[in-house]
Amino acid sequence: MALFNDKGHDMKARHTEFQKVGRVNIFLHIIGVLLLKILGWKVESKPPEVPKYVVIVAPHTSNWDFPMALFISWVYRMKGAWLGKAEIFRWPFPLNWFFRKMGGIPVYRDSNQGLVEQAVQVFRERDALVLALAPEGTRAKVEYWKAGFYHIALKAGVPIALGYLDFKRKAGGFGPLYYCTGDEEKDLAFIRAFFDTVTPRHPERRSEVRFRPRHNDGNAADTQSPRIPKAVGME
Repeated sequence: MALFNDKGHDMKARHTEFQKVGRVNIFLHIIGVLLLKILGWKVESKPPEVPKYVVIVAPHTSNWDFPMALFISWVYRMKGAWLGKAEIFRWPFPLNWFFRKMGGIPVYRDSNQGLVEQAVQVFRERDALVLALAPEGTRAKVEYWKAGFYHIALKAGVPIALGYLDFKRKAGGFGPLYYCTGDEEKDLAFIRAFFDTVTPRHPERRSEVRFRPRHNDGNAADTQSPRIPKAVGME
């Protein structure tokens, strides 16, 4: 997995490697099945039967979200790409190696990496790609979702898979596959209606499904470009 350089270097000139779609080995599959059984969780539905899509997993309110999503992906034997804060990729071996091996891509909060544009380009170039994001970006309650996933899906012409973790029912999996229309209000209304049926670990931390209001020029009120969500559970 190719990584961006340390802070202060020219991030825009760097190219991010998005892990190719594949299947995790049978050992991880068995571990995922056993861990979910021990925890009393069940996997519902099947992954989308399309080769390219963006996965959003919500609501994100707990540190448990990332491992549960990872275990479920092992049960599905799914392998794709996901985004996480850069700091976790500096953790000691073997954790840093493991995160990269699992498709992790480091996100540097203080630099514009052009990940939206890179992701769009990779989606256009490949026959298959799965990219997982957490729109809330943190387990704390936030005022707005980050819009990176929406811009990637819309520009690349790929659907959004609604992944969920329902802690009340101890169930996780995929909801409907949604193709963005470009009507932001309509698209978010659909996504909101689905996730309103999901109970997070900490309901009081649930964030409303909405984006930051934008100026007439298309830019958000306090940023120059769409912000990229982090991976599930990463803060």
